[in-house]
Amino acid sequence: MCAAATRIRANKTKISIADARTAALAVENGKVKSEEVEKEKGKQIYSFDIEMPNGLHEVNIDAVTGRVIEDSIENAEDEAKEAAEDKAAKTKKKKAKQSPDTHPQQNWLRNYPNLQRGSVA
Repeated sequence: MCAAATRIRANKTKISIADARTAALAVENGKVKSEEVEKEKGKQIYSFDIEMPNGLHEVNIDAVTGRVIEDSIENAEDEAKEAAEDKAAKTKKKKAKQSPDTHPQQNWLRNYPNLQRGSVA
């Protein structure tokens, strides 16, 4: 199996970002301001922010089928809400990594509360 095929399976994407960009620009023929691959509602998608005369459009393309999932006009409030949700998700993920359950030494100390660090039983 070639490296490209392996990478596609690992990311669960079937179409390239270039093909997704072409599909998005077919819907809204403007200037792409940003693009990213993300997981939304359990689906892997390509998200494009496209500048149009009537505002910034967010066009989402299903990364597996290549179908347009969403085409909406974003306002400043929507963008701020999305940025806050992304920040909250990153904070939650960071806290999960710092959870005592992920640190064996902290688990050991919790299981043996009468012992102190550095003490010998």
